[in-house]
Amino acid sequence: MSLTPNADRFSHDHQFLGASHDENARRTLWVVALTFVMMIGEIAAGYLTGSMALLADGFHMATHAGALGIAAAAYGFARRNANNRRYSFGTGKVGDLAGFASAMVLGLVSLGIAGESVFRLFEPTSVAFGEATVIAIVGLGVNILSAFLLMGHHGHDHGHQHDQRHDHHHHHDNNLRSAYVHVLADALTSVLAIAALLAGRYLGWVWLDPVMGIVGSIVIAKWAYNLMRDSAAVLLDTTDEPVAAEIRELLETSDDVRISDLHVWQVGPQARAAIVSVVAAAGVTAEAIRERLAPVHELSHLTIELRSA
Repeated sequence: MSLTPNADRFSHDHQFLGASHDENARRTLWVVALTFVMMIGEIAAGYLTGSMALLADGFHMATHAGALGIAAAAYGFARRNANNRRYSFGTGKVGDLAGFASAMVLGLVSLGIAGESVFRLFEPTSVAFGEATVIAIVGLGVNILSAFLLMGHHGHDHGHQHDQRHDHHHHHDNNLRSAYVHVLADALTSVLAIAALLAGRYLGWVWLDPVMGIVGSIVIAKWAYNLMRDSAAVLLDTTDEPVAAEIRELLETSDDVRISDLHVWQVGPQARAAIVSVVAAAGVTAEAIRERLAPVHELSHLTIELRSA
């Protein structure tokens, strides 16, 4: 017999968007606007000054603007379709899909930076150091402002004892995290570019510019890989082991219940779904099992399959 508790906490509206969904969406839109304005400024300055460095950085920023746009669109799509019955467990994982796509874009950007840097290492080109430095400093300022808009909101902590056993990524909104990583990537490239441009202008170290590009591409590739790994784990419904371990601990402390099958997966930034199949002694009800699982705060959708021993 399959029974699903009807308590409010396990309600069936399937809205697993996360408590900060709308706030994160607004912050991401602000960052998209800032990035787009800076992109236009760099491309325009590149044409006016004849600086290929500025043009290249402007088009590089365009890829980040596109990825941030994906993040903003994902928030809107998830909200609009939150009650769409086509999505069996809601749209809480749309952000993870957007995060995975953004991670792929970020990975391609890192490859592009590495390729161009290696080319320039062996075939140095003239750089308008003065103009490029000014624009790079302005770009860094935009990145810092964007980071402050997103910082502190790309993670979530419930504040109870169970969460301490979780890896911190388990409570991340991977969509906002992807936006944050893109901003960090831009900030890193700006810092490395400023250092290289100043060294090239005052010390004549033209070779440092492509070397810094290679270093930056390696760091960005690592960020992209971590984001892709974590978002893919959510998309593939991998088992949330800490939550599954707590469910086993709560149900198997006595001899009247034995778990025969257990599935736990993420359906939203702070929401988990579980199917628990148990063999129980006479008198043990699904309601009693639900009460035992009340301390598992992540559970938002619980289905219990109860069989008599």
